[in-house]
Amino acid sequence: MNIVLNRVAPLHNTLSRQVISDFLVDAGLRLEEDCEAAVIARAGGAIVGCGAIAGNVLKCIAVDPALHGEGLGLKLLTELLTLAYEWQRSELFLFTRPKNIRLFSGAGFWPIARAGDEAVLMENSSERLSRYCRQLALYRQPGKKIGAIVMNANPFTLGHRWLVEQAARDCDWLHLFVVKEDASFFRYVDRWRLIEEGVSGIENLTLHPGSAYLISRATFPGYFLKDSGVVDDCHCRIDLQLFRERLAPALGITHRYVGDEPLCALTRAYNRRMRQQLLLTDCSAAPVDVVELKRLALNGAPVSASRVRALYAQRDWRAIAPLVPDTTLSFLQRLAASQTQTA
Repeated sequence: MNIVLNRVAPLHNTLSRQVISDFLVDAGLRLEEDCEAAVIARAGGAIVGCGAIAGNVLKCIAVDPALHGEGLGLKLLTELLTLAYEWQRSELFLFTRPKNIRLFSGAGFWPIARAGDEAVLMENSSERLSRYCRQLALYRQPGKKIGAIVMNANPFTLGHRWLVEQAARDCDWLHLFVVKEDASFFRYVDRWRLIEEGVSGIENLTLHPGSAYLISRATFPGYFLKDSGVVDDCHCRIDLQLFRERLAPALGITHRYVGDEPLCALTRAYNRRMRQQLLLTDCSAAPVDVVELKRLALNGAPVSASRVRALYAQRDWRAIAPLVPDTTLSFLQRLAASQTQTA
């Protein structure tokens, strides 16, 4: 059988996406919205295999059952790797089903987290995760109650400040991780600076840059698609497994703090899954208690970043001012002025 591999990049064409999506549905998979490009295998004009790339994540690799055992999966992976390296993406992750672990292990990928028999996350290094955890351990602090917060802060509000203050008051030391992906409304470099300025004066706190191992496009892509209502429990479980089994032990984290979530269904589902997974008894790692704090409210409405973004779109500075620190307000006003000048 003559099989031809073709790239579909960028993956913007609606018809191309639909054809690939239909093939994946038959294979029990979904073409996620963040997929940028795909490699498809055709035989006689029909798709018999495909794979996709999103950021530094390879996924949606599927082969027609009639061709299993013919090496097509590795050919698709090789072409995806070539594309990733051409795009200068070398630290790669791969999402697949656990039954494919042996296949992709032979191509230089190692499993790092697994959601039952449904999904496994692999990466193209046997050492990178361990090295990251050793680096984290350099910031370990003494104390019986060590807390953690994972924060996107898109942008940083007084609600975020309140959450950090409450958590820091409740524990001996607090580790604050900033979600690193540039997949939010505001850039990572800006969110980092606003958080750094916003938590100034809280002494028992270490601010950490985010990583691919914690709420990233690798571990939890649905987080960045939440405006579309995407909830993927497998990704959620993998993200939390990495936190409990690798990141929390590195820093001695005993508690993870979250704000209650009256607005976003995805975050609410993530918090619910967090309470379950971080306390599971059939796990070699120590449990991590989840502390859910009541959100700061103003005039009966929770202070939220989504509310600030909506007001920012209207340039309603009077309504934004009570919701954010002065540093965030100044940043938003400067950003709006620069956008006006370049429009």
